[in-house]
Amino acid sequence: MPDEDTILTREGILAEQFDDLAQQTEAGTLGMWIFLATELLLFGGLFTGYISYRLAYFQGFHEASGHLYFTLGSINTAVLLTSSYFVALAVHAARQGRSRAVSGWLLGAAGLGAVFLAIKATEYYLEYREHLVPWMDFQFEGAYPAHAQLFFIFYFLMTGLHAVHMLVGMALLLIMALLARLGRFSAEYHNPVELTGLYWHFVDIVWVFLYPAFYLLNPHS
Repeated sequence: MPDEDTILTREGILAEQFDDLAQQTEAGTLGMWIFLATELLLFGGLFTGYISYRLAYFQGFHEASGHLYFTLGSINTAVLLTSSYFVALAVHAARQGRSRAVSGWLLGAAGLGAVFLAIKATEYYLEYREHLVPWMDFQFEGAYPAHAQLFFIFYFLMTGLHAVHMLVGMALLLIMALLARLGRFSAEYHNPVELTGLYWHFVDIVWVFLYPAFYLLNPHS
């Protein structure tokens, strides 16, 4: 049941600080874009640092990238892009008021997110066995071990941060799927689904940049 700060209307739930659902939707969308802008600053700073060191130590980064699992990274890219497509279908279904379809597509996207993380965890484990995790008995037989370790610092930091965002996104997808199943959304009121979709697409876009930054530097790709 809505609390005392909300009003249940025929179209959806309206918080009392808003005049109508249209105003609430605009405020929510603006808030999400502002939040994503701060996230862009976070990842943008990391990418800037990575690119700077990559240009300075290209050969060492090139050798280190050869130890990544290009096939697993490519599969994960396909998995994540497919999950974004499922989310887009869920948003489309939400605009039409088809709650069961919304729930199904969101569950499918969350499932693909789990597949992505499982593959990434497998890749991390393989890299751990090869002693490629910085500060954990790191070993590298190439000509530039210090530069290779710097490469893997960026790799684990940036892909690990992305994985954390994936977990948050999956939790949101599951919550939205449950609410859709409970009939909380309609053709008039579905903004939470769209906002969750924006977040998920942002997470996917970050990976679209991570993939070439790390894996396409791979001499074996």
